[in-house]
Amino acid sequence: MIVQPVGRGHLLVTAHPDGCAANVAAQVEQVRARKRIGGPRTALIIGSSAGLGLATRIACAFGAGTATIGVCLERSGTQRHTATPGWYNSAAFENLSREHGVPAWTVVGDAFSTETKQVTADLARRRTGPLDLVVYSMAAPRRRHPDTAELHRSVLKPIGAAFEGNTFDLNTRTVRRVALEPATSQQILETISVMGGDDWSRWIRFLAERELLAEHATTVAFSYVGPEMLRPTYRDGTIGRAKEDLEATAVRLSDAYPAIGLQARVAVMQAMITQSSAAIPMSGLYTLVLTKVLREQGVYETVLDQCYRLLAEHLYADQAPHLDSAGRIRLDDLELRPDILAEVKRRLAAIDDTNLAELGDPAEFEREILRLYGFENPTVDYGADTDPVRPIPSGPVTVV
Repeated sequence: MIVQPVGRGHLLVTAHPDGCAANVAAQVEQVRARKRIGGPRTALIIGSSAGLGLATRIACAFGAGTATIGVCLERSGTQRHTATPGWYNSAAFENLSREHGVPAWTVVGDAFSTETKQVTADLARRRTGPLDLVVYSMAAPRRRHPDTAELHRSVLKPIGAAFEGNTFDLNTRTVRRVALEPATSQQILETISVMGGDDWSRWIRFLAERELLAEHATTVAFSYVGPEMLRPTYRDGTIGRAKEDLEATAVRLSDAYPAIGLQARVAVMQAMITQSSAAIPMSGLYTLVLTKVLREQGVYETVLDQCYRLLAEHLYADQAPHLDSAGRIRLDDLELRPDILAEVKRRLAAIDDTNLAELGDPAEFEREILRLYGFENPTVDYGADTDPVRPIPSGPVTVV
């Protein structure tokens, strides 16, 4: 099969197996070239196939020699259809793990379900023993509640009042005006159910009850705060309510398991181009401009840079992590530098279709989106036939 990008905007229905493998290999080599991390012996990564979860798994495995179990919901390829990029990422990660002698196993299933938790716990009991690190990196549009079987859907809306502002339309490559109606109370609750801390708490309780958390284990989940200009659609919106619930969950988890000495942390990351963040209204244009400013200032960090820094400088540094007043680890320090934000704000106030390429970098933004699906990698021949069927070496446990 010759695989080309098919889809619209940030939603493609094809992924390139060789491009995804090349992306993972490049990240692995970046980590191997850095200073060794005194990290965890064993780790569970919930949401391990892309974005922050994949980058953390790579940093653990190849920066600290960590044995990892990854949990993800992905689709395998056939001779007629490509797999999802997360499947190819997971296959490439496991191939390289085996090549370098680092144990790795994958569970393919709905992380929200009790069945997936049980399968993962059984695998940990057989393969790794108690876990030193549990990373919760879920970004899903919906969740079937394990108790009620009710399907909850998350929405990205403001709260209390409608909002109107500029966004970047990747389909037309233009700046356009969009209006968002305020969320209903039910939509707020459902978004918290999907993206808040309830499932994270359930994972930790499930593992603790089965004695699968090591003494002084650490668990971390990811959050975002952002600048004042994004507050109406992010921190003061439905997704912000979910992140507040996630952060409150970390406080509760740290107090809930004194016998283990569990440390639960929330890491606030900087705005990045990922498959999930590209879908957030208003954030796309902001990230497009921010990324260019950070690069111009020489302080741009990739997703892998952020996750490596989280492990090396905070979770597994010689000193205790520096926390903000809310008890969070902050890795958005460069994004929130006053000079960076002032320049981003200036550009956003002036940006339109005529100066989009001058004040931001829409072409690079589009390339980054395509790279997430394995395209736009200069080492890959996209005109050549390739096999879309790529097994995950561990013969992943698939939870139907």
